[in-house]
Amino acid sequence: MKKLVLAGLAAAALTAGALPASAAVAVAVGVAPPALPYEYAPAPRFGFTWVPGYWAWVGYRHAWVPGHWVKRRPGYVYAPARWVPRGARWHYYAPAWRRY
Repeated sequence: MKKLVLAGLAAAALTAGALPASAAVAVAVGVAPPALPYEYAPAPRFGFTWVPGYWAWVGYRHAWVPGHWVKRRPGYVYAPARWVPRGARWHYYAPAWRRY
């Protein structure tokens, strides 16, 4: 179980920086994400963007992806992961870089 969670977290972290600007992966589930835990945001770092932690959907449950740094992309803005409620379902939109 621990290996599955770690593999999911690693995959989510690796794809966060590699997604194209137009990527918007949506997953609809009937389970609300847990409350966001407090996460310390480090001081700004030149050339990088801090990605706050978020709940990703891995397999059949929510898995916490901790905050991390990603290299900044000129001409793009980072759109963090988000969960949007619609009716009885929660829709997950993966983090992505979007053109200005």
